[in-house]
Amino acid sequence: MAITLATQIENYIKRLLELSEDGSVELRRADLADMFMCVPSQINYVLNTRFGTEAGYFIETRRGGSGYVRIIQTGLADNADLTVLLAQAGDKPMNRQAAANLLTRLLGEEIITKREYAICRSLFAGDALKLAEDREDLLRGRMVRLLLMNLIRDDLSD
Repeated sequence: MAITLATQIENYIKRLLELSEDGSVELRRADLADMFMCVPSQINYVLNTRFGTEAGYFIETRRGGSGYVRIIQTGLADNADLTVLLAQAGDKPMNRQAAANLLTRLLGEEIITKREYAICRSLFAGDALKLAEDREDLLRGRMVRLLLMNLIRDDLSD
């Protein structure tokens, strides 16, 4: 099975993050595009779809001739981090991929169980949201917000 270019770029960036001492890496889009013999928009695609906050990364960019992309790997160490994630989610629409990335992150950091992951994934990606038609992403965003709010409540226990 051939690995896609996007996956190759993702794996390269993740390897750089693993090797970094502080969990961050600073890159130039043009350098990555040259290395992988692609256009800079391919790099943007990978950054936007695989390195968002919901997946556990913070991206800082500066455009222009000396522009860079700084990718910082984040973690959810405690409820304070969940609170930050909740504030970022706000009441904004969220597409299926972003919700899936967030759930994968919560599972990977053992915030939720495999069963909770499966339940939430089916709700966030399920056909039930299609009933909302043009408001599907808004409804999913609100559901994610409610999930995060419940995860940070102190009175809930396993």
